[in-house]
Amino acid sequence: MTDRIWLASYPPGVPADIDVAQYDSVVALMEESFRQYGSRVAYSFMGKDLTYAQTDNLSQAFGAYLQGLGLARGDRVAVMMPNVPQYPVVVAAVLRAGLVLVNVNPLYTARELEHQLKDSGAKAIVILENFATTLEKCIAATPVKHVVLCAMGDQLGLLKGALVNYVVRHSKKLVPPFNLPGAVRYNDAIARGTAGTLQRPAVKPDDMAVLQYTGGTTGVSKGAVLLHRNLVANVLQNEIWAMPLISKVPAGEQPTSVCALPLYHIFAFTYCMMLSMRMGGKLVLIPNPRDLPAMFKEMSKHRIHVMPAVNTLFNGMANHPDFRTVDWSHLKASTGGGTAVQSAVAKLWLEKTGSPILEGYGLSETSPTACGNPATATEYSGSIGIPLPNTWMKLLDDDGNEVEPGQPGEIAIKGPQVMAGYWQRPDETAKVMTPDGYFKSGDIGTMDERGFFRIVDRKKDMVLVSGFNVFPTELEDVVSQHPGVMECACVGVPDAKTGEAVKLVIVKKDPSLSEADVRAYCRENLTGYKQPKIIEFRTELPKTPVGKILRRELREK
Repeated sequence: MTDRIWLASYPPGVPADIDVAQYDSVVALMEESFRQYGSRVAYSFMGKDLTYAQTDNLSQAFGAYLQGLGLARGDRVAVMMPNVPQYPVVVAAVLRAGLVLVNVNPLYTARELEHQLKDSGAKAIVILENFATTLEKCIAATPVKHVVLCAMGDQLGLLKGALVNYVVRHSKKLVPPFNLPGAVRYNDAIARGTAGTLQRPAVKPDDMAVLQYTGGTTGVSKGAVLLHRNLVANVLQNEIWAMPLISKVPAGEQPTSVCALPLYHIFAFTYCMMLSMRMGGKLVLIPNPRDLPAMFKEMSKHRIHVMPAVNTLFNGMANHPDFRTVDWSHLKASTGGGTAVQSAVAKLWLEKTGSPILEGYGLSETSPTACGNPATATEYSGSIGIPLPNTWMKLLDDDGNEVEPGQPGEIAIKGPQVMAGYWQRPDETAKVMTPDGYFKSGDIGTMDERGFFRIVDRKKDMVLVSGFNVFPTELEDVVSQHPGVMECACVGVPDAKTGEAVKLVIVKKDPSLSEADVRAYCRENLTGYKQPKIIEFRTELPKTPVGKILRRELREK
């Protein structure tokens, strides 16, 4: 697509293209923020603040420690932690030492962790002690030689840190017994590194920065190779895109974002941590967003300007009795991503906060943001917006040809944020990259005459009922608008008569909601072939730690 028709919908002041090559590496971008904002708070966690200068010093020490282990440029270091202040310190340390970061989901099983450590060839891992028992079960089968153990209270000072660690280990019993001989404690590693000096390798734009593993919903989990230039580009793209909103933060007030999404996930990694650092913002770290009362208690201490979340988190927050304990009057940006935002949730959020949810779209393979709704939008649109500066998108049919306007096709993306490929999997890379450099997302979308894209569905989630395509996202959006429904998910199940049939799984908001009510509502709002054949009620839906509903598990059951 040579004609970027969406440029006419760009907000004033947002250019078609920006200079994404103004920094050689993520390191250069980070170090500029350390210098510029040294005295500002970078991270706030459990009532304790960490400044940019402290993050700078700690990461230099930890980077020197890693180099002292004999780790050489390009070696991989796995990080397996929730949102604790050690995370951004370790990220900065790994990248400044010329090493490669491997983000690991802390809720992985031993089998999943073993696969990722072996596949990435990680020589070291930094892990929260709560998950050390998982590592113990698989470490012998991996190339990992060095283990650094973090604890929840490491960065909270002597007294508070000791108290928090005691509660986590003994009162709440959140640290199962483990045995990892030779493991070094985080604070000891910092102390050792402080005695050394960080050697600064010249990090280049085409050097690998992060191995970001895709969730594995499409089979075996693959590592997307994100280069320094990919991440730098996406931070700068997100910055210019968010500028119309961020510029509304009053002068002299530090932009403050909530990081409730897990930092190992690319959405939080780039959009929360890296973007906040770029803007000299304060990031409020939430280690467990499932504990909404604790999250609201933490948020009530801050003036919140930016709230990135996924649909399930927006929904859970807006429906929680503690919602009003937070002052939402300063909120400038509510950003939805990770999975489709439902219109009923967006409507409720706007009513309660006055801030529209602006949905964006991206993948691990695109660092992640490819497109988003303009920051000047005043209401939820149901679309994923328009491509960011320097980004091209088009829709392809099964043969790789561009589809006619208005027709659904597979979303393909080209831009400086697109990965270099899958780690050591040229065959898998070849499947998703087109000869002209577009990445095929696996998502089916449409584009309107103004260049706004909509997700119709994932290729693999489409349900084929008697030859008719049923897109679960559409059905879920309709059903979730029923006042008695808290949340729902739709999957296809085998059916002797129609090939596949629609199965609908619902979590009730109103306990009196019956199957007959749902069927009557569906008949009123959905055409015949989209009607659910099976309706099941549950108390909760299976989800990834990021809040994506696991349709696969609903199919299997």
